[in-house]
Amino acid sequence: MRNGFVSLVGAGPGNADLLTLGALKVLQQAQALLYDALVSEDIIALAPQRCVKICVGKRGDRLSVSQDKTNELMVRLARKGLHVVRLKGGDPSMFGRVEEERQYLDRHGVPHKTLAGVTAASAAAAQFEFPLTHRGEARAVTFLTGRTKEGSIDLDDARVSDTETSLVFYMSSHNARHIEARLREAGRPAATPVVLIENAGRQHARAVATRLDRLAAEVETAAWDGPVLIAVGDAFAYARTASVATAVAALR
Repeated sequence: MRNGFVSLVGAGPGNADLLTLGALKVLQQAQALLYDALVSEDIIALAPQRCVKICVGKRGDRLSVSQDKTNELMVRLARKGLHVVRLKGGDPSMFGRVEEERQYLDRHGVPHKTLAGVTAASAAAAQFEFPLTHRGEARAVTFLTGRTKEGSIDLDDARVSDTETSLVFYMSSHNARHIEARLREAGRPAATPVVLIENAGRQHARAVATRLDRLAAEVETAAWDGPVLIAVGDAFAYARTASVATAVAALR
């Protein structure tokens, strides 16, 4: 039985320009590609034509491939002697289940390596020109997920009450009302700046600036289709949403 190799690779938030050079090199060497649902067609097309390509992505509550099935596929393909690229949206270490996959590969004796990717919050900060931290206003940033195994989100007051900590919520638009209520209870002012970013890093990304006491209403009235980040904190008052939208339109 021959053993291949698995590369756990961050694809970034979707724009091929945000791939690392290392990710591009590995992708071009792939013999089997297992990719997330949010990985763009432009990035998938960089893999060799003869490469086996399988979508194993998960999109909220939609029908998708289970994590157990993805793990089994990685091992099965590697044991055929293939270089398997597990292409994960964003950065594998950021809400990407990468440690579950590494542990599974370790248990089955499959060698592997991990390549970092650009996470959506960093892409959004560059695209819409706001800082994640800012001297005198935001001395820390915390990334949180709203999609736990139980489907809920638990906010600890001590973690979210500090007004000098920027908060970025991933996969949390369905919990916007709960987030707004808990942050207000924790002492965050009603006028705290909020930016909602859909499809961060992509050409068709959009951002909406609002404030904390209007967060839930804004999320519920917007026609969101892609993944949404919720950014809460004083640093996000600097977001240049209108100028970026104009610039993107000019490129089309």
